[in-house]
Amino acid sequence: MTHDTADRGRQRIKIGTVAKHFDISVDLLRLYEREGLLLPVKSNKGTRYFTARDFEWISTLLRMVRESGLNFAGIRHLLALLPCWNVNRCDDSKLGNCPTKLSAATPCWAAEKCCHTDRECYECAVYRLAPNCANLKVLLAPNRAAAD
Repeated sequence: MTHDTADRGRQRIKIGTVAKHFDISVDLLRLYEREGLLLPVKSNKGTRYFTARDFEWISTLLRMVRESGLNFAGIRHLLALLPCWNVNRCDDSKLGNCPTKLSAATPCWAAEKCCHTDRECYECAVYRLAPNCANLKVLLAPNRAAAD
């Protein structure tokens, strides 16, 4: 999946530069991507890029693994709890068949089927809220989307 159109006008940072910044390997960033936890911007040739917006999320992922001792399945489970149907203000008629609401194993942006096929996952409001998942109580509070 390419995210070129969703990221025009933002400075792109190559995956190697990001890895150096966090003192991790490029392979680790690719692993996070394969696990559905990280969405890099990809050029038409497949080169992975990040923007400054991604740094907070990468930092959060590293903290969850290093400090909280969570594995990938645990992180995906936590992220699957993010109420994307509230954030995206989904119509109640869609919720009964929503693959994201029915699955507690995968965050909405990593689901095979998404209710919002008209949007790029990189720009997804839920994906952008993910760095705040350390305080899940705030994200899960009813009416959060209405307050924003």
